[in-house]
Amino acid sequence: MKRILAGLSVVVFTASAQSTAERPRFEAASVQLSAAVTNPETVTSGGVLRGERYQLSKATMLDLIRIAWDVDRDIVFGGPGWLEFDRFDIAAKAPAGTPLSTLRLMLQSLLADRFGLVIHQAMRPMPSFALTRGKSKPKLQESEGPGDGGCDYVPQPSGSTFNVYSCRNVTMAAFAQRLHSLARDYLVEPVFDQTHLDGAWNLVLRWNGRARALPPGAERVTIFDAVEKDLGLSLKRTDSPQPVLVVDRVNEQPAPDLPGTAQKLPKPEVEFEVADLKPSRPDERPVLQQMPGGGLEARAYRLEGLMAAAWDTDEGHPERFSGLPAWAQSAKFDINAKAPANANGMPVVGSGYIDDEGRMMLRNLLIERFHIKWHYETRLIKAWSLVAVKPKLIRADTAKRATCGRVVNNDARDANPMLLFLIVCRSATMAQFASRLQAFDMPDFAYAVEDATGLKGSWDFRLNFTPTWMLKSMTREAGDGRASEPTGGISIQDAVVRQLGLKLEQRKRMLPVIVVDHIDENPTGN
Repeated sequence: MKRILAGLSVVVFTASAQSTAERPRFEAASVQLSAAVTNPETVTSGGVLRGERYQLSKATMLDLIRIAWDVDRDIVFGGPGWLEFDRFDIAAKAPAGTPLSTLRLMLQSLLADRFGLVIHQAMRPMPSFALTRGKSKPKLQESEGPGDGGCDYVPQPSGSTFNVYSCRNVTMAAFAQRLHSLARDYLVEPVFDQTHLDGAWNLVLRWNGRARALPPGAERVTIFDAVEKDLGLSLKRTDSPQPVLVVDRVNEQPAPDLPGTAQKLPKPEVEFEVADLKPSRPDERPVLQQMPGGGLEARAYRLEGLMAAAWDTDEGHPERFSGLPAWAQSAKFDINAKAPANANGMPVVGSGYIDDEGRMMLRNLLIERFHIKWHYETRLIKAWSLVAVKPKLIRADTAKRATCGRVVNNDARDANPMLLFLIVCRSATMAQFASRLQAFDMPDFAYAVEDATGLKGSWDFRLNFTPTWMLKSMTREAGDGRASEPTGGISIQDAVVRQLGLKLEQRKRMLPVIVVDHIDENPTGN
C-alpha cells in the first residue's frame, strides 16, 4: 500500500498550530459503536473520501488518534483501559475532492466534539531506533520526478527466505516510519530519521525475518545488516527525547448524532460502476487487491476466497459457510472492477485486501453474476473457549491503559525461530485477551474466543508460541509415517497451559453461519 507519512516532529507540531475551534469540520457526521468483528485481520477499514462520503469503520480510539494526527500508534501515550479495544464506525460528509490532510483535521474536530478528546504534545525520553548515515557514502538513488511515493513488496521466487521491498520517491522521514512497520519483528520501537538527507529517494531493501527458519548453514541477514549493506546507512537503538501525543481525557460513549444526520449523509457505494468477471487462465498467480480510486483487481482467485473476502470472514475457514459447493474451492476467476466514485487515497493500514465499501461492492457483484441466494443462520457450533486451570498471571493496575499485542525486543526467537509469536499483555482483562486470540492464530480460530475464565480485574503476562501454519509447514515425517512436531515448536494451546495456567477447550456455542441456498456454477456474462 502506497502511503507517504510526514516526519513525526513536523506532524506533531503542525497539529498544535490550529486550535480546536479553527479546525475544519465535517458537514455532517454519525458516530456509532461497531458491531462484533467477524474477521480480526480486516479491522480499521476505510479512512478515505468517496465522492462526498467519508467512511471509517471498526476503528479503536487509538486508531482514530493515529489516523487523525497521522502518527505511529507507538507515540500515543495515556488514555483509559478501553482505548485499544472498543471500536467505532464513523460516516461523514465532506466536499468532494477534500485532501487527506484536511480530512485529518476534520477528524480531529469530530473526536473533540463527540468524545471530548483532549490531547497535548510533549517531549518524552523513549527508546527508539535512529536511522543515520553510515561510515561510507549512502547507496541511494535520487528520485528523478514527481509521483506517489511509497514502498511495495517485491514477490520472490518459491523457496526464497528474503523479504524484499522497493521504495520510490520517499523522503528519509517517510522511509523511517515505513521501516518501522515493515520490520516490526526487529523494530519494536519507533524509527526516527537522523540522516539529514533532504529530497526524495529510490531504494531496495532485502533481509530475512527475525523468526524466519533458514536452511542449514545460511547466514541470517537482519534488518540492521540490510540497512547497512543495501543503503549505506546505519540503524541503532537509542534513548532520546522524542515528540509524542498524550491523551489527557476522552469519553467512552460518544455524544449522540444530531437530529437529521442520517438524511444528510451521502449513501455508501454498494455496486461497482463497471466490472469484468471471467474464469482465469491456467497457471496465473493469485492476486486480490483494492486499486487507487476504490476499484478491485483479482487474478486467479478461488470463488471460495472471493466470497470469504466479500462476506468478511477468514479464507482459511470454509466452515463459516454452509451449502457452498465443492467446485467453489477450485474454480478461479479474474475481476477488474471500477468503483463509481473515486477515492482520494488507499484505505488505511488495517483494512486487509479491501475496505468495507469495497467488500460490499464485491459481494453484490458475486450475488448478481452467480445468482447467489443466501441468509445468516445461528447454529450450535464447536468453538474455542478460554478457561482457568491454575492461573500464572500477575495482577495489574486497572487504571492503566490495557495493551495486548506482539512485541519483539529481547525475546526467545533469536535463539529459536520456531517461537515466532511473542504476545505481551499489560493491564488486560481476560475478555480483552480472549478477543485478541483469533487474530494471533487465525488458522485455529474460526470464531472469536470466548472468555470463560471467570477471572476479574486486569493482568500482566506474556505468551510465546509457534503459529499453526508454521507448525504444519515445518512438520517432518517420522520413520513410521506419522507426523512429528518440529523441535522447539509449541502450539498456542500448549503455550496457554504451560505459560499462563489457562486452557483452550472447544465448547458448543450459538454462532452465525452464512447459508448459501443457491449458487450457479457459471457466472453470467459481462
